[in-house]
Amino acid sequence: MHVLGRDEGTGPAVRLGRYRAADGSDGATVGLDLDRPHAALIVGKRGYGKSHTLGVLAEDAARAAGVAPVVVDPMGGFDGLAVGDAVPARVVDAPTVPAATLPPPAWPALFGLSPTDPVGALLWDAASATDSLAAMIERVETAAVDAHVRRAARNHLDLADSWDVFASDGLTPDALLSGAATVLDCAGLDDRAAAALVRGVARGLYDRCVARCPDRLPWILLDEGHAFFDGVAAPALETVLTRGRTPGVSLVAATQRPSALPPVAVSQADLLIAHRLTAAADVEALAAAAPTYLSAPLRERLPTTRGGAVVVDDATEAVHGVQVRHRETPHGGADPRASDRADQSSVQPKPRPSDQPRL
Repeated sequence: MHVLGRDEGTGPAVRLGRYRAADGSDGATVGLDLDRPHAALIVGKRGYGKSHTLGVLAEDAARAAGVAPVVVDPMGGFDGLAVGDAVPARVVDAPTVPAATLPPPAWPALFGLSPTDPVGALLWDAASATDSLAAMIERVETAAVDAHVRRAARNHLDLADSWDVFASDGLTPDALLSGAATVLDCAGLDDRAAAALVRGVARGLYDRCVARCPDRLPWILLDEGHAFFDGVAAPALETVLTRGRTPGVSLVAATQRPSALPPVAVSQADLLIAHRLTAAADVEALAAAAPTYLSAPLRERLPTTRGGAVVVDDATEAVHGVQVRHRETPHGGADPRASDRADQSSVQPKPRPSDQPRL
């Protein structure tokens, strides 16, 4: 099996699928490197395999020695990874992190406040002086500031408390690096709550790997990545993208809107897996960062079938057409259909007497 993302050596790899020949037929089996850290981007319009491919990576990463995948699941589509025994995975239905995993500057930003604003400054101070949300609230309540500033800061912290994503016994980097794949089910979370969770997880894993090399290297698999690069999670994600290679932290971001990503998210990707795209802005966003060794415009290389992808591999400076393999675990990202719901009951209820038409 030829493995994309490496120019030499051996090690764990994802069974990505098969090469796609020019006539559309399947070729040899192709894999994706898991041995070294990578910054990868998976793009594609809705329904053409973006989240499916992220699940394929998660399946094999979970089974690979020395790798600890963490899947951020904003839509509740990856619970199937933990179904059956095919993949060692667990789903955390209500993920939390300690409040202290968010650095003090993140707290004003979480609520769109300037750090020089009196309320923002008070939140910064509370986060600097304490290590839990309860302690932050207590410090705010006793702060020697105007009552309206204290009240506004308390309201912001009460809102954060209502999200239920901050807990003293929340997920730690060591727990996430324990071995099994971890799916963080963020469906239903407020956007700011999910962003705070992602920042805590990404920064915590990065700091843990900088402090000392863990037994397993973390792979952060981020679905709907565009939603997290515009908010409080962005600084941690950009740190992993630009500096994660040395400590061994990988990031794979999947999105149907590459045009909504910051330029650094596209330019730093050493692996690009592109499914079908039709929006001009999205194609142009990728084309702007296209490497010089791309022999034809990216627009001409994009596939038109579901599961097909073009892979730009910066390690070997090559471009490949690939058909992504089927998932081994249930994929929860399919769109619901009205016809499926109708088929669930072939017997229609009889109308009530009051519903009968009058003659």
